[in-house]
This record gives sequence, structure tokens and C-alpha cells, in this order.
Amino acid sequence: MPKVLLAEDDDAVRGMLRATLERDGFDVVAVAGVREALSRIAAESFDVLLSDLHMPHAGDGFTVISAMRHTHPHAVTLVLSGYPALDEALAAIRLQADEVLVKPIDMASLREIIRNKLANPVPHRPPPTESVASILEDNLDATIQHWMALVEQDKELTCIPLNFEDRTGHLPNLLADLIFRLRLPPTAKADISFPAREHGDLRRRQGYTAAMVVEESRILQVSIFNTLQNNLPRVDFSKVLLDVITIADEVDSQLKQAMLGYVETRPGTALSAA
Repeated sequence: MPKVLLAEDDDAVRGMLRATLERDGFDVVAVAGVREALSRIAAESFDVLLSDLHMPHAGDGFTVISAMRHTHPHAVTLVLSGYPALDEALAAIRLQADEVLVKPIDMASLREIIRNKLANPVPHRPPPTESVASILEDNLDATIQHWMALVEQDKELTCIPLNFEDRTGHLPNLLADLIFRLRLPPTAKADISFPAREHGDLRRRQGYTAAMVVEESRILQVSIFNTLQNNLPRVDFSKVLLDVITIADEVDSQLKQAMLGYVETRPGTALSAA
């Protein structure tokens, strides 16, 4: 019995597809979002992926496609989209999707497509992958540029006039600490980020509020994940969930150190490094 991973955030559509495919003799695992899909891909084997392209955000399905192709390269990979633009379709094909299907799809046609592709498999080799640390290292400038573009849209942050170097000067060191931590063994204890502590002190002297420091950190995390999204074909999905957890933890840890530096009001003040 072919095993299908069905990723669709619309409850009604997911229920209809699941019922139909099960009636046609498929073993269906149905999920509503990217996170659950990635967990299932990492833990189970599948013969077919049927994934919506937008769940609910544009391009969410690309993450699922790439994970399936890297983890189960021989699985039939099908993409569903209501209005697939040419660029979206080409992006899906570059990620090695077998076919892009337009919603609403006739169920008889879907059944035939799946059966034909299972009966006539096209050999796929898993694309070469890189670690998240290497991808972030290679795209350091792009991550900083994206961060700066988001900051420039924030009226509160830009109320303090700073040039590009003064605004972004801390980012290379913070990202270097993050990359170093991503390369540590999972059981290793990470050191605190002294550049983050210094950054908090600098931002206080530049006139930032504490809320502005927190907002900059939030934008940094957004920019890091944007870099990974833009490099999905290169991501090693066997480790991506652990890496995402590490990124979130390290950015939060750096924010804590920045706030400790921010509240230091006189030279020699003793601060806890915990």
C-alpha cells in the first residue's frame, strides 16, 4: 500500500483528499502545516508527497518539497497550487518536484497521476547539501542587507539617525557567534556572547530604548530564516530542526546579554553572566 504524506492547511480540502486517497488504496498521513510535515519526513518513509504550495504563507510548500527530496529522493513529489505563477512553478521544479498541479484537481486525474508516476519512477539523486552554519557564513552580507532593509522600514528604530556602519556594525560578530554555536556538538555548552553584551551597552549610549533593542533582535531572527528560505535547495534537512532550535536559543541568549549590557549604567558594574 503506497504511503502518502498529504500536507494541506485547508481542513476541508485535506479531509476530502485524505478520504479519497484512502478509498483508492493509499495509506495517507495528513498534516496541516510545515512543522508537522518536516517532523513526519524525518521520522517516517513515504512513497508520495502531495503538498499545498501555500500553508498559509506563500512558498511554505517549498520547504516541504525540499525536505522530501533530500530525505526520500525516490518519492513522487507533487505540488498543489490554486494559482501557480510561472516563477512559483519554476521554483518547485528546481526543487525537483515531479509535477505542479492546479487546484481544484479532478480526483480521477490525481489518482491516475500518482499511479503512473509510481509505476514509472524517475530516478532522482538527493541534491548536494550544506550545513545551516555554512549557508549563513556564505550569505553573511545578504543577511545583514536584509536586516537593514527591514530596520529602515521601522519608524521607531530609524528615529535615531545612524549610518550603515553604526547601525549594522554589531551584526557580523553576533552572526559569527551563532555560526560557531551551530558547529558545536549538540552536548557542548555554548559560551555567552560578549559582542552582544557590548552591543547592548552601545545601543544605550546611542539613545535606544530597551524595546528597540528587542525589536532589532526580532528582526535579526527574521533575516536569518529569510536567508535559509532563500537557500532551501542547499539546506541539510536531516539536521534542520535541531539547527532552527539552536538559532532561536542563541538569538534569545544574545538578546539577554544585550539587555545586561544595556542596563549597565557605570563602569565596573558587576553583572551576572548566567
